[in-house]
Amino acid sequence: MLENFSPFRELSESGRKLLDAGMVSRHCPSATPLLFKGQRTSGAYFVLEGRLRVFSMAPNGTEATLYFIDPGETCVFALNSLFNDLLYPAWVQAVAETSIALVPGPVFRRLFAEEAAIRDLTVRTLSTLVFRLMAELESVHSYKLGQRLANLLLVHASMAGELRMTQQQMAFHLGTSREVVARLIGELVGAGLIASRRGRVEVLDAPGLAALIAGA
Repeated sequence: MLENFSPFRELSESGRKLLDAGMVSRHCPSATPLLFKGQRTSGAYFVLEGRLRVFSMAPNGTEATLYFIDPGETCVFALNSLFNDLLYPAWVQAVAETSIALVPGPVFRRLFAEEAAIRDLTVRTLSTLVFRLMAELESVHSYKLGQRLANLLLVHASMAGELRMTQQQMAFHLGTSREVVARLIGELVGAGLIASRRGRVEVLDAPGLAALIAGA
């Protein structure tokens, strides 16, 4: 439930009632498209479990990940579209079994006006997105593709050192082809830095990947 996440635990009684009356939950299988560029957004989307991927698409069909939305987080593009009456500027897809909560636009705008916790959430969401986009932009301009792949593995792997993404999903994230990712994965496997399994990668040598990113 959305109420399990901060700052929704901090809502006033009237705010909780307003949220409960308007919120709609939805379950999305992996790879489900949720929003399209040019679409009108109907509210604020919060991830309850799973993960959403926000991405851009070039005229030739090449995709590039802008950012991910994890449990307890919302999409700042949707918030911007909601408050400024703009069309959504990207695409959104579930990258795993994902549950989301939709807070309709009028409800979220009222909560924003009446609840300090929601205003704080909105500002933090914007700040987080700015840092994520700056980090991704730095990666694109500063790193070679192999370094960007190593960075993807280190940043998004679980605490157990496992990243559950297919090579095609990695290619989408990096804005390249699956064949290129397969070759780079093979090089990392050959160097003993990772182990590749179907639909997942296991990090064997995190310091080695970090050294690769640093150019050592």
